[in-house]
Amino acid sequence: MTDPTSDRPPVAGVAKAAGVAATAPTAVTVVVAGGLAADRELLAELAGREFAALGVAGRLVEPPDAASFATALDAAAEPGHAVVALPGADPEVRALMEPPRPYRERLVWLDLARTGPHATGGALHLYGRGVNGLTWAVRAAAHRATYRPRRVTYGPHPDQYAELLLPDARPAPVAMLLHGGFYRTRWAADLMDALAADLAARGFAAWNVEYRRPDRHGWDATVSDVAAAYAALRTLGADVDQDRVAVIGHSAGGQLALRLAADLWTAGRGPALAVSLAGLVDLVECDRRDLSGGATALALGGGCAEIPEVYAASSPLARLPLGGPQLVVQGAGDDPDLVDFNRRYVRAATGDPVTYLEAPGDHFSVIDPAAPIWAETAARVEEALRPAG
Repeated sequence: MTDPTSDRPPVAGVAKAAGVAATAPTAVTVVVAGGLAADRELLAELAGREFAALGVAGRLVEPPDAASFATALDAAAEPGHAVVALPGADPEVRALMEPPRPYRERLVWLDLARTGPHATGGALHLYGRGVNGLTWAVRAAAHRATYRPRRVTYGPHPDQYAELLLPDARPAPVAMLLHGGFYRTRWAADLMDALAADLAARGFAAWNVEYRRPDRHGWDATVSDVAAAYAALRTLGADVDQDRVAVIGHSAGGQLALRLAADLWTAGRGPALAVSLAGLVDLVECDRRDLSGGATALALGGGCAEIPEVYAASSPLARLPLGGPQLVVQGAGDDPDLVDFNRRYVRAATGDPVTYLEAPGDHFSVIDPAAPIWAETAARVEEALRPAG
């Protein structure tokens, strides 16, 4: 199977989107700690590719110690600039991560190793993606410098937050985004940055959710976090239209979106639409086919034969009918197992109003604003959430 945790990022530009407050950065600076174990020429190559792709100036600097690292951070963060900081393992440099900085919304801390979440004073922290994580970090820094999403916490853990992008016209319908990554902690909400910007440009309040992943925190924590993030929409007040909410998930997030919608619809409330983008809609077969090296059993806490009740509650296919309108989207060029899952799910969903969209594209085309399959998806979401009359 083509692993949904592939390192290829979706396309994400930094041009100003109509109807959204945005100012593209003029430069991105990558600050690398002197003791970091990584080839500097390779880091410079990766960063340079992203600078060129994003159309911004960029540079890589390597301060020799903690004091000069702090000075370089502050010097790089002049107005209109974004910063990526790689602290490495030096405790003195890592201590610089915690204090809140005035430019924290334009700062991304990147650990190449699997360090786990670290307090970063409100700045984004990416980790565990290896050297190619720099690709993601530069894009994430540019996105945040451009759109300035507002971070809203819904719990005390560093991973319990959502980033809100609002259009100019309000109250706005809501697009709640749930990222994928096959339930592994190293993959985070920045996977959906490009979609958040595109949806805000289309007039949606983009609610891009981070949640505790089950590989470190257990399945119950993930499920409860997604529900809590949905409930936190009530705290946004008059900026959003609570009656027009679409829950949109990609890959593993597609499963989480459908599970959340099913739970809410069963309770007599819930979103106006649930959208699965290349979703893991059959968790039993995900486990049986050992997709992504047993990631499903690791996430849920055991195999489908060991804990069938957990799979029955979690797998969208097993939950049918879910009880509300759904849009199921699948790239025809994606992994054949995912095409199989989604085709069978739609055929089985006779008791629900389900629209199926299968079109050319791979696993990431469905979250690429430049891809035709996403354009068609977005048009259908807009139609579903259009005000009556």
